[in-house]
Amino acid sequence: MADIVLLEKRVYELIAAGEVIERPASVVKELLENSIDANAKSVSVEIKNGGRTYIRVTDNGDGMSPGNISRAFLRHATSKIRKKDDLEEIRTLGFRGEALASICAVSKVDTISRTADDELGIHYINEGGTEILYEECGCPIGTTITIRELFYNVPARLKFLKKDVSEGNAVANMVSKIALSRPDISFKFIRDNKSELVTPGDGNLLSAIYAVLGRAFSGSVIPVDYSMGGVGVKGYVTKPLMSKANRSFQNFFVNGRYVKSVTCMVSLEEAYRDSIMTGKFPGCVLALTIDPSCIDVNVHPAKLEIRFSDEKPVYDAVYFAVKNALMTLDTPMEAQAEIKIEPPKMKSLTVSEIMHKLPEPESQLSFALSSAERADGFRSSAKSSVVPTEIYIKENDYKGPFGGVYSPRTPFFEKSSGAEPEKREDIKDESSSLKAPSGKFSYKFITKPDINDETPPEALSEEPQTADITLVGEAFKTYIVAQRGDELYFIDKHAAHERYNFDRLRSGLTSVDVQMILTPIEVELSYEAHAAISGEFDLLCRLGFRINVNDAPKITVFGVPILLTDEDPVDLLTEIADSLAEGKKSGGSDIYDELLHSVACKASIKANSLSSPEELLKLAELVIDNKIRYCPHGRPTLIKFTKRELEKLFKRIV
Repeated sequence: MADIVLLEKRVYELIAAGEVIERPASVVKELLENSIDANAKSVSVEIKNGGRTYIRVTDNGDGMSPGNISRAFLRHATSKIRKKDDLEEIRTLGFRGEALASICAVSKVDTISRTADDELGIHYINEGGTEILYEECGCPIGTTITIRELFYNVPARLKFLKKDVSEGNAVANMVSKIALSRPDISFKFIRDNKSELVTPGDGNLLSAIYAVLGRAFSGSVIPVDYSMGGVGVKGYVTKPLMSKANRSFQNFFVNGRYVKSVTCMVSLEEAYRDSIMTGKFPGCVLALTIDPSCIDVNVHPAKLEIRFSDEKPVYDAVYFAVKNALMTLDTPMEAQAEIKIEPPKMKSLTVSEIMHKLPEPESQLSFALSSAERADGFRSSAKSSVVPTEIYIKENDYKGPFGGVYSPRTPFFEKSSGAEPEKREDIKDESSSLKAPSGKFSYKFITKPDINDETPPEALSEEPQTADITLVGEAFKTYIVAQRGDELYFIDKHAAHERYNFDRLRSGLTSVDVQMILTPIEVELSYEAHAAISGEFDLLCRLGFRINVNDAPKITVFGVPILLTDEDPVDLLTEIADSLAEGKKSGGSDIYDELLHSVACKASIKANSLSSPEELLKLAELVIDNKIRYCPHGRPTLIKFTKRELEKLFKRIV
């Protein structure tokens, strides 16, 4: 066994610092808590490179006297408590006396501070726990602490920091939580020379909510003010119809301290039971006031968790406070009717009607053909252009999921025979002797090539048709029933279509067209979700999204993939962002596939929806011929029964 030795001060200080300071957000949290305890009314936070290279926190609080500055950076030095009994009634945010010592142990700290009783302040520099400078200087009342080169002397910790945008979002998230806890203090957050957050500090919690969480959130909340069993609950909760996709908008504060409390979370969600959609979560900003002797805040290194001596009064107080607010203040939404003038719809024309309307051969003509059915069998509007020598069905304008070219109403193209459309008898077919500018025309229907395909139209050929597959029907608007020979297939149309879309997107064979939005839409996200979606910005652009992520935690949507134009951009981007954030949190190995899953799922046929027979047959052909057996999530897409197996089930054979 090796000899036991006493570690050097420098070593054990680095070890102790690792328990308190995990990332730049930890530094900002500790410094902000010190500013609040110093009775500051205005606090400014500035970071650069996610806080890794530069953090500055400035306040107008009480400041530190010349005799206290150097002592403040010693371990276990604090002005918050004096004796053991003080731990039972902690009323300040900080009390351990470890924050400043831990910060200076792993960074270069520059401090300027002055009290109201002193004419001059003190300029103090400490690097890696070693005092470098102590001198008088002129400065305003309050304290300014600048942190440079965080973890410069702990490379093992430095390499585990995330990207600058992720670390910056973590800092912004921490500033926003603390700003919500103290609406009477004006907070300002600056990231890379850009102001991102300013709260008024007028003491109005709703004003702080508006500044931190945005207009949409602040406009969808109802007030809560209730007390029960010695626990006071005050703040705001969201209306049931304005619920969120995750719990990131749940904010609980106990005696002014932001905490993560399972008791409060469960109580809140129980109050919303039977009033909120399944899979959705309420948002809130709730401040609890409780006797300090009934809680223990010294159970977590970052003081983010607390322990209640009795959880039942806390649970009941939150539950009845929220339930009472929902029952008395949640009024029904008022419907607002908006009158829109729709443009006149173009008449659907058959091929015969088109032929009768053709002009003289010498004229150049291009006109739109409108159909009530999409060219690939989907109900939508399809556009076609009539041009000299050929009539194209423009698939790239309105892509169907399979690229088919037939339609139930207007037989643009007969796949089995390749028959050409009906022609007027008085028009002679002189395609064999066509020479410009003779003005004679021949008409044939072909599929418009993809915009990225350089193959000339004449070289295109129809994909082979599996004529032995017949559509039996559809069960429960979800399952396709098809037959081929002695085999009967049951196909989950959503799962199969999702796998088909996923494979197309992943293989890169499909160019993703973009539908631009006339009026850009803002999407409110949590900082964690914003960091996740910012990290995959290039990938989202390749998939057809046009977004701006420079205004954290909001993103602005300018365009979405044309496959997803029927989806709500707010719900769509929120779900994608949450999925990406969850994948990063759980250490997901392939964020790319997760994103493709989301896009493919949203773009696919939905279960319990109406589908045309042509649509179902085409999907059945794709699934059976291409051996699509599982959706991207692993669920089966197809179940097969042979005639012999069915006969055994019905006891027709032994």
